[in-house]
Amino acid sequence: MKRHRNVKIVATLGPASSSYEMIRALHEAGADVFRLNMSHGDHSEIQARYDIIRQVEKDCGGAIGILADLQGPKLRVGVFKNGEEMLEVGQDFRLDLKDEEGDSTRVKLPHKEIFDALEPGANLLVNDGKIRLKVKDCGRDFADCEVTVGGMISNRKGVNVPDVVLPVPALSEKDRKDLEFVCSLGVDWLALSFVQRPSDVEEARQLCNGRAAILAKIEKPAAVKAFDDILAVSDGIMVARGDLGVELPVANVPPIQKRLIRKCRAAAKPVIVATQMLESMIESPMPTRAEVSDVATAIYEGADAIMLSAESAAGQFPVEAVTTMNNVANEVESDPTYIEIIESQRRIAHETVADGIVSAAREIAEKTKIAAICCFSQSGTTALLVSRERPRVPIIALTTFERTARRLCLSWGVNTAMTDSVDRFKSAVIGAIRAAKAEGFAEESDKIIVTAGVPFNTPGSTNILRVAPCEERLIHNADSE
Repeated sequence: MKRHRNVKIVATLGPASSSYEMIRALHEAGADVFRLNMSHGDHSEIQARYDIIRQVEKDCGGAIGILADLQGPKLRVGVFKNGEEMLEVGQDFRLDLKDEEGDSTRVKLPHKEIFDALEPGANLLVNDGKIRLKVKDCGRDFADCEVTVGGMISNRKGVNVPDVVLPVPALSEKDRKDLEFVCSLGVDWLALSFVQRPSDVEEARQLCNGRAAILAKIEKPAAVKAFDDILAVSDGIMVARGDLGVELPVANVPPIQKRLIRKCRAAAKPVIVATQMLESMIESPMPTRAEVSDVATAIYEGADAIMLSAESAAGQFPVEAVTTMNNVANEVESDPTYIEIIESQRRIAHETVADGIVSAAREIAEKTKIAAICCFSQSGTTALLVSRERPRVPIIALTTFERTARRLCLSWGVNTAMTDSVDRFKSAVIGAIRAAKAEGFAEESDKIIVTAGVPFNTPGSTNILRVAPCEERLIHNADSE
């Protein structure tokens, strides 16, 4: 399905968006990738949604990406005798491992690994930071805290520990089971929650064994500090602003978002901006002006994708939320200032032949009348390099692998087309011409740029660039002379 924008839209599925009719409506409204949240829904529900997405893909034509988002380790307090207690600023409160119901002075925290890592002075955040505790003294099975921000604490509220790197694996037992399940289904991307270190990503990659691309969610201060190393071992990144805004001062989040987006682009790896983008549309058909501005900012910064969570999963207006994102994207990308910002961020990267080829393709396309840049990409690497250039003309990635086409649905400006295997560059050029015309990106009188690699069907071998007329007769005449 041809889009008239470059940024991609990710829509989370849930109770409000589980039927064929709704999922198709979301795709037609602008959703390029669907997110399956493994925190909600059992395996039978996840499989049903997966099957519907693939049916919509078949009926509508063109690839649709599927992202499975693992829950990650959830740290929670235990239960209270009265169900809840009010904590006052300045009072003492203990967390421990005792198998007893909590009261106004203590509650169980059933995570020994937290006590092993805590030190006096560390902060603990309960219920998304609504309650804050400062550790005064701690041992192997307790932490005596002072309440610095009070409020009502109740059963099984979540706990964040922003000041220390916890010796907690990124993959819980549930995550391991979910990972195997969604990989066997055939999802395209796997998102890892609460990543703290590169080894978290490497563990998941080993378990995936090439069946899905790995996307690291950046939602902890430790991940921000280790970001360069995490990016190096990841296929993509999600700036998950929800927990990041809990564990860090909220004023820190916008500059972090901008910095991470630019680093991802420099590395030619897709980056999603997520959480609370159109939060008010859970209950309202219209977003706030601030939310629209937030979405626009992510697009101006050059994010590959923007994501809806509860807005499309559980909200009352899922189609309207996707439509709003689509409309904002079209408006921003038609702004001359957008082009200036995107191009000012471009870095010259000529480390490989492929870097030089795609840079030359973009420059030729912008200085002459070129309808599209068509790249043959088996692994998707060349398409990602072209995407990094952020050219002013459409990008068409031609591949023989459906898996590659689906993964590229997350990348800025990339339109995908399936093609037969080719063994001669002339055949590749003709295939690119036909795809560009069939997808509506070029007409008979236009010219396109074609990049490919010889030998064919070898990942990372891009070494040829040709400016080709879209009239096939001219190709045959030129090659026969």
